[in-house]
Amino acid sequence: MTDIRGNLAKVNARIDEMKKRAAEAGRGGEAVMLCAVTKTRDADAINEAIAAGVTDIGENRVQELLDKYDLVRPVRWHMIGHLQTNKVKYIIDKVDLIHSVDSFRLAEEIDRRAEQRGKVMDILVQVNPAGEESKFGVSVDETDQLIRDILDKCPHVNIKGLMCMAPFEFNPEDAGVYFREVKKLFDHYKALARERLNVSILSMGMSNDYEVAILEGSSLVRIGTAIFGERR
Repeated sequence: MTDIRGNLAKVNARIDEMKKRAAEAGRGGEAVMLCAVTKTRDADAINEAIAAGVTDIGENRVQELLDKYDLVRPVRWHMIGHLQTNKVKYIIDKVDLIHSVDSFRLAEEIDRRAEQRGKVMDILVQVNPAGEESKFGVSVDETDQLIRDILDKCPHVNIKGLMCMAPFEFNPEDAGVYFREVKKLFDHYKALARERLNVSILSMGMSNDYEVAILEGSSLVRIGTAIFGERR
């Protein structure tokens, strides 16, 4: 049986240690949000994690989010997986942050659905720094145009920052080069603060590489396996 409470305590301790090391190196050290990734996890396991202190959970698939939404204790929901435009309407009133905006078409649909709900939706722009065909996200060079288009044409979308997934590396240290590239972008947009460009969240790092991501300046890590154990 997985010791969710114990695993969470270990992850939080490592986050605190990495924050301290990042601060000593002059690369961040501010608060780091933990988003527990609940893909394939049942409501009982999620509720156990919430009881142990988890405040934010991330789902990869819309249907899973909908299936669990009413079974889970009060918590902040994040949409962290690829989001199809025809699924936006199902989650626009349920999630606090959409991490995976990778096209203007998707941003436009989020804007339209948010307007219908009378709200402004917080999003992250997903960047694919390695240009991997197997991963979603805009290239580093395409990021600026997407952000400009969203600011110009999507008044019900608030850009809170960037998200990336580094290539899986057997040596997590090798992911650092990708995290550093996205951190430079993040710093650039943070300095350009304006209406609906309120950059404060850099979502980088998962169970295999979150320690490296924090050292490189991540302010939000998405962790599933290290909390809930290997998926069956």
